[in-house]
Amino acid sequence: MSGQQVELVVGGMTCASCAARIEKKLNRMPGVEASVNYATEKATVFVPEGTTVEQAIATIEATGYTAELPAPPEASSEASPESEVDSLRRRLLVSAALAIPVALMSMIPALQFTNWQWLALTLAAPVAVWGAWPFHRAAWVNARHGAATMDTLISIGVLAALGWSLYALFFGTAGMTGMTMTFNLTATRGGGAHEIYLEVASAVTVFILAGRYFEARAKKCSGAALQALLELGAKEATLLRDGVETRVPTSSLVVGDLFVVRPGEKIATDGEVVEGNSAVDASMLTGEAVPVEVGPGAVVVGATLNSGGRLVVRATRVGSDTELAQIGRLVEQAQAGKADVQRLADRVSAIFVPIVIVLSLATLAVWLLIGAGPVVAFTAAVATLIIACPCALGLATPTALLVGTGRGAQLGILIKGPQILESTRSVDTIVLDKTGTVTTGRMSLVAAVPARGVTEDELLRLAGAAETGSEHPIAAAIVAGAQHSLGPLPPLESFASTDGLGVQAVVDGHLVLVGRPRWLAEQWSITLPSDLQSALASAEEEGQSAILVAWDGQARGVLAVSDTVKSSSTAAIAAFRRLGLRPVLLTGDNERAARAVAAEVGITDVRAELLPAEKAEAVRALQREGRVVAMVGDGVNDAVALATADLGIAMGTGTDVAIEASDLTLVRSDLMAAADAIRLSRRTLATIKANLFWAFAYNVAAIPLAMLGLLNPLIAGAAMGLSSVFVVSNSLRLRGFRSLSEPTPVRDATSGELRDLAPVG
Repeated sequence: MSGQQVELVVGGMTCASCAARIEKKLNRMPGVEASVNYATEKATVFVPEGTTVEQAIATIEATGYTAELPAPPEASSEASPESEVDSLRRRLLVSAALAIPVALMSMIPALQFTNWQWLALTLAAPVAVWGAWPFHRAAWVNARHGAATMDTLISIGVLAALGWSLYALFFGTAGMTGMTMTFNLTATRGGGAHEIYLEVASAVTVFILAGRYFEARAKKCSGAALQALLELGAKEATLLRDGVETRVPTSSLVVGDLFVVRPGEKIATDGEVVEGNSAVDASMLTGEAVPVEVGPGAVVVGATLNSGGRLVVRATRVGSDTELAQIGRLVEQAQAGKADVQRLADRVSAIFVPIVIVLSLATLAVWLLIGAGPVVAFTAAVATLIIACPCALGLATPTALLVGTGRGAQLGILIKGPQILESTRSVDTIVLDKTGTVTTGRMSLVAAVPARGVTEDELLRLAGAAETGSEHPIAAAIVAGAQHSLGPLPPLESFASTDGLGVQAVVDGHLVLVGRPRWLAEQWSITLPSDLQSALASAEEEGQSAILVAWDGQARGVLAVSDTVKSSSTAAIAAFRRLGLRPVLLTGDNERAARAVAAEVGITDVRAELLPAEKAEAVRALQREGRVVAMVGDGVNDAVALATADLGIAMGTGTDVAIEASDLTLVRSDLMAAADAIRLSRRTLATIKANLFWAFAYNVAAIPLAMLGLLNPLIAGAAMGLSSVFVVSNSLRLRGFRSLSEPTPVRDATSGELRDLAPVG
């Protein structure tokens, strides 16, 4: 079905039941598919052709809430969540100041002076009306639409306690001079006209306001990682036009513009370096600590820091197309989605409130029928209403998702959706591509074996100089290796190359030949002495590319070039094993090269010389064996296997098609990040499960106690607020998740100062 997917900002939601009701109404529209997230206050809506976004917004508004399209990043601010937090803080502080004297007077007979009850009413009434107004307003809005939410329970409980107190004061005996009362943790038998519940109406309001305040603060904190990520970008750029430099807002840049980046400045947007050389610190975006050297032709990413020389960059992607914006969208999509465990919680929350209201009325009726008196019946009914509010249930999953995905973004781990978390739980096999994943994907010089009578420096100097005329990756590796060892190389003359076989050039008066042994033997009749034959065979045995060097008609040495293993790969494989994963190497490379790499990093299961379709078939074969497979890759040839695997993990330095086919994206090109991704996903899922367990257990255990009259409504309100605070606090612990690559802070035994311990592995 054709249509468009939009994201709407939803206002007025106060609990998970609100989100469930909006979602239900939207999904009743023909062809519309919607998911509403209470924690992020957003609705992700698929609108089919024939239906407009305005109709979806109208449906939400008809349900009693507000909805609008999100403001552009430049126009958005933190004003909305900040004002909500400020409003709740103000309401909480004023209500607490008024409620504390009421609670103390009601609980301590020594403080009950003559006519104290009328002062208590004066202080409690504003709390029960103004302090609890957000709950009353939400309950009324929902009642007008024939619905009940958690706010309905709170509002009924507070108004019932206030109403009972007003009845007792004005029509009963509670308003008489000399009236006293004592505080009990449980309901007590007796008459009802001399009992007031002002401390319940005010203190319950304060406890629940405190829970909402800490919840709002936590939602703000849990989204802080994404907000910080999106604010990494430079606000201004130095536009270069006709040789004139002008400071302009970054948002005004267009593709093709040239802009200047001076040392210490952030790169304004994604682009290609056209002038200058520098080192770029991308740690804020990728987690890589070592700056990357860039020069003309190098691709740079917006928001990274120029820590070296002056650069002139041509903009290639701006605005919402930049890598930073794409990362932000991925994280937001993950936070807006729902895992299966959350959908279960939503369904429970949606039917929970009507059931609780029925249970509360049944509690009231049963206590009255057995002759316990209105005080006991009323106390038990109100306690049931208040303690049953499943706020913790609604917060259990979204807060953990917010914090977990936000922390992942900080570490360069992008989780595409919450359902991905559940996939990581059962993964037992991790399939790894070789080139660009386990290895760097770049050729480098690993050995230089000179013939008798030739020094290694001489071999590197002449071979390196001869190869400076070639653009072949192997030639680049030899040149880089020679320059690293010797510095500047001598100039060459009369350069010529034979595609795929070798090069010839005159260097320092010598005719130098560098190429495949077969080419030198067949084209130049060069024979190899026994020591070079051994070096050649040894290099090929280890899966390296062996290059023969000759000058003046004689073989002078062998150079071995290989795709080098990433420094973190061996430690990453060990980390996979500790996580209970069996590593498998899949590659299109030759068998000897694959086994050499596998032996170096500690992998025993190797499948080599595979085409892209054969890689996918190898994944399916493992799945047929009953294994749950994660696949890590970076190339176009890995895309099919990534999509086939139960969990696809793409290296962020890889191709767009590989990233699109994956479930997790690693911004930094470090295999250890894959281990971190699985650890973080499992930790987030474990946090969600712990939250749900305590939220369910709390309600299951507390409701019967309240119905039996074993809980005072005051204690019930405090317990309900504390359950929400516990769930939120447990989720915020995910902010302390550390990468295996990060140093671990330890406290010095003598100085007491925190110092970094070496990273794991």
